[in-house]
Amino acid sequence: MKKIITICAVILMTASVFAQIPQKISYQAVIRDGSNNLVANQPIGMKISILQGSFSGASVYSEIFNPNPTTNANGLVTVEIGGGLPVSGSFTSIDWSSGPYFIKTETDPTGGTNYTIIGTSQLLSVPYALHAKTAESVTGTITETDPIFGASVASGITSADTANWNNKQNQLVAGANITIVGNTISATSGGSSNNFYLGQDTLGGIVFYIYLDQNGNQHGLIVSKTETTAQWQSSGTTTGATRSWDGVYNTALMTNSPAKTWVTGLGAGWYLPSIDELSILWHNRFHVNKALNAAGATLLSNNAYYWSSTEYNAANAFYFSFSYGSPGNYGKTTTYRVRAVRAF
Repeated sequence: MKKIITICAVILMTASVFAQIPQKISYQAVIRDGSNNLVANQPIGMKISILQGSFSGASVYSEIFNPNPTTNANGLVTVEIGGGLPVSGSFTSIDWSSGPYFIKTETDPTGGTNYTIIGTSQLLSVPYALHAKTAESVTGTITETDPIFGASVASGITSADTANWNNKQNQLVAGANITIVGNTISATSGGSSNNFYLGQDTLGGIVFYIYLDQNGNQHGLIVSKTETTAQWQSSGTTTGATRSWDGVYNTALMTNSPAKTWVTGLGAGWYLPSIDELSILWHNRFHVNKALNAAGATLLSNNAYYWSSTEYNAANAFYFSFSYGSPGNYGKTTTYRVRAVRAF
């Protein structure tokens, strides 16, 4: 199965050597969703593995983190490799002299274990710092053969130089149609997002609509695997959520809405579809229900009304009839079925 990489992460790695070598490696990444928006202030699922020999080498150690690490307001997540819950292997038993070693990261921005972001990069100075711990105990006689330190360029290194080095940040950000794997930067036709297909079970739902942008990259819509019944609004008031094509815009304006509460409760990116988005969903029931059936999930109804996020007036909102394949409008306090969608 093809991997889908929809988020670019900026990897920041630092290591410092003091009187005692640290037994953990600091790891930071900036998390973005499929629309290149920061995933801010949100718990995410992460699995980290240490691979030996190559980018596709055998895993000598892997771990997950519980509780889940949480991104900050800038989408930055920070963990300590070696400080998580071991899945296989032992971090302290890694023989760093048998490298090279590589870090493989797997991330689920929704906080689960459906890892949709996968990246691998080579460890450089960090494992050698850890390997230096093997010199803590020395037996026998040592004859110093190094040149006089005072004559070395290194003798001019100051504490300020060391602080600047420890605080430096190496950043690589992949743009459109560019992939970065370790030290290799490659151009790809259409980008890494062109692996979606109708009926695909991914990102927590089923793909039901796909289109290409001006750069040849895929975008589209995904419908949730579950549904509920809820009121559009607990009282009839005007919200301004009148766009027929933009469910994200409408959902943001909805107030006192049990339907909005349910869809946004599914996680970041989910919203109540507009009336046009519901029409597209109804026309693609073949792909959706086939995939939902295969996943053992709740099928779209053949005879129910589904709420859209498009408002008709102060008292009414638009629904879409899955019996007749047409829209209508009714009182907002009425309970109809609700499905969530998200864009990629």
